[in-house]
Amino acid sequence: MKKQNSTSKRKLKILIVDDLEFPRMVIRNMFHDLGYESHNNILEAANGLEALAVLKETPIDLIVCDWLMPIMTGFELLQKIRATPEFAKIPFIMITAEAEKGNILEAIKAGVSQYIVKPFTAETLYLKIESVFAKSK
Repeated sequence: MKKQNSTSKRKLKILIVDDLEFPRMVIRNMFHDLGYESHNNILEAANGLEALAVLKETPIDLIVCDWLMPIMTGFELLQKIRATPEFAKIPFIMITAEAEKGNILEAIKAGVSQYIVKPFTAETLYLKIESVFAKSK
């Protein structure tokens, strides 16, 4: 299911943030299936603090982050990223198991680029990414 488009042709540096290894692996595989360069271009973090450390060391083009994590939630990470000028414009896709309207509105107010409710498919991820990069043009 490789998609050939302007986004996938780029060698995006993608940061996947989730406290559980299995969802990170599934998302990494989705990116690979969608035609994204995964060798050395997809980084992972197990929580928000690890994600901030990665951001300080590596320029990132896209963050895909779970909402519910220990140490620092995805929402707290989003707030910190949007409050840091050097990271504020990085597209941020929030993933959550809950489709609660209040959470979605909170994330929108905090500057989330897109929101995905679990479970989701590679096609959903693809559409959200395309939407994010279409907005940034």
